[in-house]
Amino acid sequence: MFTVFVLGNIASGKSTACRYFESRGAMLIDLDELAKSLYVPGSDIVNALADEFGWDILDEEGGIRRSILASRAFASPDSVARLNGIVHPVLIEQLSLRILDPVCCTVSSPRYPFAVVEVSAPTGFEDAFGLADEILVISAPLSVRRERAIQRGMVPSDFDARSACQPDESALCNLATTVIDNSAADNSLFEQLDSWLACHGFIDTPDKEEADA
Repeated sequence: MFTVFVLGNIASGKSTACRYFESRGAMLIDLDELAKSLYVPGSDIVNALADEFGWDILDEEGGIRRSILASRAFASPDSVARLNGIVHPVLIEQLSLRILDPVCCTVSSPRYPFAVVEVSAPTGFEDAFGLADEILVISAPLSVRRERAIQRGMVPSDFDARSACQPDESALCNLATTVIDNSAADNSLFEQLDSWLACHGFIDTPDKEEADA
């Protein structure tokens, strides 16, 4: 299955782009949600996180208190790296199971035309990029993203702390096969996404749609 990893820093519009791809028929995999699904009480990964970030990140049932884990794991680039070192190997294995076609003696049509993997924290996850056919970055300047986040109710200091743990825009864009500019607050994001979809044959081009009509 054709697989595109979608990257973007906080308030870039990455999640909006991923949901739009899903509405266009993609299988959407949110890596954050996939990682959370691995946090099974008593599992090796949960025990390793507790050893690293403190056993008080666990609730009475042995599950992860996500807000406490996040406050510690995203406190600095070093703590993010420690979190990634625990979670990423298992995450990559589970992601592979979802997007790689099974080896079998019969050929069947995939349910989805393509897969979209939403990657919120690409730093340290580069080992998984070989699973992608394309890396797409949704980009916007830091000042634009900060203003958006604050307008949505995020505390400025929280944005600054989260942003400090993310790559700068130029470094992020250097990872990309394709960069989508989402600086403007208009429909240009969706127009660019439609162009990408049409170029890959996942939707008809506007000219063809008009001709068919």
